[in-house]
Amino acid sequence: MSAPIITLRNLTVAYDRHPAVHHISGTVERGSLTAIAGPNGAGKSTLLKAIMGELRPAEGAVEHTLARTDFGYLPQAADINRRFPMSVLDTVLLGAWRNSGAFGAVSREDRNRARLALQTVGLEGFEKRHIGALSAGQFQRVLFARLLLQDAKVILLDEPFTAIDARTTRDLIDIIHNWHSDGRTVIAVLHDFDQVRSHFPQTLLIAREMVSWGQTEEALSPANLLKARAMAERWDDNAEVCRPDTASTQRPAA
Repeated sequence: MSAPIITLRNLTVAYDRHPAVHHISGTVERGSLTAIAGPNGAGKSTLLKAIMGELRPAEGAVEHTLARTDFGYLPQAADINRRFPMSVLDTVLLGAWRNSGAFGAVSREDRNRARLALQTVGLEGFEKRHIGALSAGQFQRVLFARLLLQDAKVILLDEPFTAIDARTTRDLIDIIHNWHSDGRTVIAVLHDFDQVRSHFPQTLLIAREMVSWGQTEEALSPANLLKARAMAERWDDNAEVCRPDTASTQRPAA
């Protein structure tokens, strides 16, 4: 494996001064394909947001030399407002903002790249449709097209296959494998252990604390899954508070 692109050092993230994930240490290798897995409420999305830089550590650190524009982030579908009046093409073009700037004009080249990205995800001809009129699977394809246009070094996906059809899932997994083949680093929060075993060579299994991090076959061993389940049953939502000067005030995610 190549050198680490992201290092977690004793990372603890808290909400309302109570730890949501704590004491996570390890490295994400450059060009790796890693799943973050664990029980519901294990802190998977919280950890992903901390890696992205959206949440500040209560203790420890996320270390890397990447710029914010080096990250491509796909949030959970429930976190996205689809009522905003935007076309499919305009939504994909949001992935070109680092070239055009927040208020810059979109170039013809970017529009051509956006149309090509829509072809890649199987939505050729959908450019003028309103995003609110799309099915869940079609909208997820749009968001993957936006990531294609963004052309990021590190791609973070939060539950990318939830509530979408099997064909769309297969097509999007193919895109993830293409990213991996291109040498990009992909980290995805997943709840389906079969998908993890089939498509993600590396896995971080957490239950608010780290259970295992390494080769997927070993990380998702029956013993480790049993340990994660037992840890989840012992969770204390009134755990000791973190230092008030560093804890986040946001609410926890899954």
